[in-house]
Amino acid sequence: MTAVAAAPAAARRRAPLTPHGLTWAVLRLHRTALYVAGASLVAFAAAMVWLYVVGDDARAANRACGAPRAWVPSCEQFTELADSYGSVLSLTTTALSYLMFPVAAWAGGALIGRELESGTALLAWTQSVTPLRWLAAKLAVPALLLTAGTTAAVLLNVWARQDENPDLARDWYYPDVFVSTGPVAVTYVLAGLALGALAGLATRRALPAAGVGFVLTLFLYNILERSREDLWPTVEKTSNTFGGLPRSAFQVENGMVLVSGERVTGGHVCSRMPPGYDCVPDADIAGYYRAFHPPSHFWPLQFVDAAIALAVAALATATAFWLLRRRTG
Repeated sequence: MTAVAAAPAAARRRAPLTPHGLTWAVLRLHRTALYVAGASLVAFAAAMVWLYVVGDDARAANRACGAPRAWVPSCEQFTELADSYGSVLSLTTTALSYLMFPVAAWAGGALIGRELESGTALLAWTQSVTPLRWLAAKLAVPALLLTAGTTAAVLLNVWARQDENPDLARDWYYPDVFVSTGPVAVTYVLAGLALGALAGLATRRALPAAGVGFVLTLFLYNILERSREDLWPTVEKTSNTFGGLPRSAFQVENGMVLVSGERVTGGHVCSRMPPGYDCVPDADIAGYYRAFHPPSHFWPLQFVDAAIALAVAALATATAFWLLRRRTG
């Protein structure tokens, strides 16, 4: 009898790595979002594999038919391939760089706001689960999954781009390209998750939380995008002629150096303008200057940008815990 009774108990015993408790509850409750995210990652991976496979042909077509030359019958077909390559890469890059927005809306509306509005969270708190532990599980499980998924997507994107031909893949400093090719993408998603959760705790209603989380994330995205060029010191180049920057240089500022040593940002040379326009006489110009970020500044800008987003995520998370403790303490 003892042996027979022990068998079902052993069968019911969970494996050490099997999700259980709050982790299992979070995964089960939000399994629809998990399925959608998994399917999206599979579709993204398939698109990256296609880009990698046709990448050499697309770049060869761009080199052969993009430059001024006699028309050849195969150019039309080649151009269609290059256009398709650029369109798919642009679409997937944009989707990855904007991933933080749906994450923020979901975190505010479904992850936190809906449970507070429906009373599900209060019920969980009466089942020997403290509010702080509940929130920790609510944030930790999605954070781990989003970090793993976004990291995989970024690595696939970098792999598919190969030599990053700027004529097809756009230069590294374009906002979508910059976000989707480095650790910034991961920290942006985590910031969206934290801001959405904070919005959910603040409003305690699903729909307003989704909207507030989206707006907060949009504000953060715009602030970081507009200030990105100032996150690292620029390189300056002066010369007697206007021009001479490398193809992939991220120009921040340009202007003229006067004989007096004064600098004029932008401005116009009188010899190139019709009479009556505000301009600088040619005799007063000693040279030209340009401030820019070379391609080697990609990683310093990435790390500073990612650190700011990660700090926002940490601050929003700490504020969410403080707010929950204050309301339930």
